[in-house]
Amino acid sequence: GTKKTYTYSELRDEVALFAGVLAAQGVSKGDRVIVYMPMIAEAAIAMLACARLGAVHSVVFGGFAANELAVRIDDAKPKAIVTASCGIETNKVIEYKPLLDSAIEIAKHKPEHCVILQRAQATASMIDGRDVDWTGAMSTVQPAECVPVMATDPLYILYTSGTTGEPKGVMRDNGGHMVALKWSM
Repeated sequence: GTKKTYTYSELRDEVALFAGVLAAQGVSKGDRVIVYMPMIAEAAIAMLACARLGAVHSVVFGGFAANELAVRIDDAKPKAIVTASCGIETNKVIEYKPLLDSAIEIAKHKPEHCVILQRAQATASMIDGRDVDWTGAMSTVQPAECVPVMATDPLYILYTSGTTGEPKGVMRDNGGHMVALKWSM
């Protein structure tokens, strides 16, 4: 039932600030970031913040089981993971942080940082030295400037379902994304 409206400049400012949060965690051009979030505005903000830094994001459906998330962590080898404490499916609260913690435990690759958006419906426990509170970090950073990228630089990785074997990561570059977006519009 929550609704929020962003103007273009409000969204730009939130994206620049969150890009500053990611940069403060060491994320830079070419690094990978997994976005494991529900369908909320902050998911789009995280994706756009990665693009602003020239980092490569991979959206993993929020609520995926730990093993499926671990497979994608091992393939993408993210420097950071962005998540929320929970998602809401109909009237059911799904806690994401226990799933994320289990996935990281299973995975061979260990991300350096996880940025956690605490939602009112569930508070996630935090791991010192790895987990960063989204809201707290946003209040202490400077906005990040846009990093120039080439059309052929990667923008995101989209994974196949993995129903016929291991999920396969499909890399989309900046230019290809823009062409496909214009075509679809």
